[in-house]
Amino acid sequence: MKKVLLILIVVGMLGWAVYEFVISTDGEDNVKTSENETSTESNEIGIGKGQLAPDFELKTLDGKTVKLSDYKGQRVMLNFWATWCPPCRAEMPDMEKFQKNKDVQVLAVNLLETESNPDNVQKFIDELELTFTIPLDEKSAVSNQFQIVAYPTSFMIDSKGRIQSVVMGALNYDFMVQEFEMMQ
Repeated sequence: MKKVLLILIVVGMLGWAVYEFVISTDGEDNVKTSENETSTESNEIGIGKGQLAPDFELKTLDGKTVKLSDYKGQRVMLNFWATWCPPCRAEMPDMEKFQKNKDVQVLAVNLLETESNPDNVQKFIDELELTFTIPLDEKSAVSNQFQIVAYPTSFMIDSKGRIQSVVMGALNYDFMVQEFEMMQ
């Protein structure tokens, strides 16, 4: 009796594992566009892969207004970071190199509300000699809109404004290039 019960439990667990695997791989954000073709594209605005990235408007340290929609037609790496975040600091030189070597615009949104001193942002930019655009999210409105829960978080957005990947944690140059080459 115990062997039969044990076999039933093992078979049940195996069946459940197979079911979960099939559901998680078949249902990943794919939209059926024709009989033999699947796409992750959607005309829906959101923060998921294949969705159109929500537009926002922020100011830079020099008071210039920046909107995500200003970069329509270009590939964009949208990054959320703070000066006190060690992984953010680690990826910044690679982000600078990425923008210089590839046809991509880096928008590195600083989470100003989390900074102990707003002056740290300019010091950080000067220290690392960053030249890409750094909008300031003073009230965390944009980070809330993009549901940022970990620093850094990056969105790779294609030239049509669609999110192609979302990565939590620091990225290195090779990974940035790999993601870039998969975008239009």
